[in-house]
Amino acid sequence: MNLILLGPPGAGKGTQAKILSKKYDIPQISTGDILRAAIKDQTPMGIKAKSFMDSGALVSDEVVVGIVQERLTRADCRNGFILDGFPRTAVQADSLKNMLQALGKTIDHVISMEVDMEELLERITGRRTCKNCGKGFHVKFDPPKINGTCDECGGGLYLRDDDSEETMRKRLDVYEKQTAPLIAYYAQESLLRTIQGIGTIDDIQVRLLQKLKDGPG
Repeated sequence: MNLILLGPPGAGKGTQAKILSKKYDIPQISTGDILRAAIKDQTPMGIKAKSFMDSGALVSDEVVVGIVQERLTRADCRNGFILDGFPRTAVQADSLKNMLQALGKTIDHVISMEVDMEELLERITGRRTCKNCGKGFHVKFDPPKINGTCDECGGGLYLRDDDSEETMRKRLDVYEKQTAPLIAYYAQESLLRTIQGIGTIDDIQVRLLQKLKDGPG
């Protein structure tokens, strides 16, 4: 099964991808993770990506697609894969389609996880991270035993810059602008399935698995 998970920051794509990866024994491929790995391993595309980053520029679509292609040619993708956070635009979706055709592969399902913006903001802006050990908490959903203090090491908790409301609103705005055409793109390809990304992790997983069985809609 070759699957794409779409959804805004904080929708839970990574969590669901990890569960599906174990269930189907196929790798979760996060563009952020494989980009860092390609740079660390100094693959041809990783070297190109580093040159962009060293100059302060965004990594080009060509390089991102190339890094994804490098990853998809590995043996563990033989029986399928889960793309988490890629493609981000219709241009990248076109490139992915052409690249998969060259590899003799196709996308089987595209799941769009939809979550109301205000709920996303509550999820993200409520996150707190330990300055010492990095353990994560949430002021509402997973609060520490002592306010502002890590349960594990006693370190102070803080709100990351990426999790501030101002930053999140900007990220969500960018996501909406980029993803609207992408959702239309996969709907036209009859691959899009939409689920509500609210409730418990188990609730969302049940919906996701049912959509994979039911088909588009």
